[in-house]
Amino acid sequence: MSRTVVLCGSLGSTAAMWDPQAPALADRRVVRFELPGHGAAPVVEVGGVLDLARRVLASVDGTVSLVGLSFGASLCAVAAATVPARVDRLVLACTSTRFGEPAQWRERAAVVRAEGLGAIVDAVMGRWFSPAFVGVDTYREMFLSVDPEGYARCCEAIAGWEGSGAFGSIAIPTLVVAGSTDPTSPPGDAEDIGRRIRGSRVEVIEGAQHLANVERADEFNALLEDFL
Repeated sequence: MSRTVVLCGSLGSTAAMWDPQAPALADRRVVRFELPGHGAAPVVEVGGVLDLARRVLASVDGTVSLVGLSFGASLCAVAAATVPARVDRLVLACTSTRFGEPAQWRERAAVVRAEGLGAIVDAVMGRWFSPAFVGVDTYREMFLSVDPEGYARCCEAIAGWEGSGAFGSIAIPTLVVAGSTDPTSPPGDAEDIGRRIRGSRVEVIEGAQHLANVERADEFNALLEDFL
């Protein structure tokens, strides 16, 4: 089994969103992939989900375990479906075969280009975390650190994403994780993905919204360690 784990996070996050998983992955080589314009990644042209999935695999050599959350999980699923020989295990967290209507993502891209990420930060935080979560300010700052153009280009990639075919062709050990109160990718979406991937395991973390790896890190890490 691969000792290398590649982590792919949510739209609007940086590599720091995976800090809560550091203890669970301390004995492995970890590569944190960042979307264009997010964290240390430069703003580049985005050719779509397949293009980004190829960049995920290009960021590391050999066979890897892929762990993705939200849009990052979409990239991991496409990578596993298109180059299965490179992936030995797959974790898909808080994700869906599609994220709403394409028009809403094109509209969001336009808003961010015109007004910046501050125009949507409150709405995003409300979907990422439950009202009782302590520590929202840290993730608000993380979100606002993202380059608006990089974010907008990723929105346009999401607008063109429909992953039922990719999920249906995955044939490697897969763990699907959902947050019980996630408004973006609810547990029903995880169950749908679980039905598409033969032999996959579906787990729901109680009391977690979209960034379940942060809000319920202990529960998420226990699942991660057990599966990997």
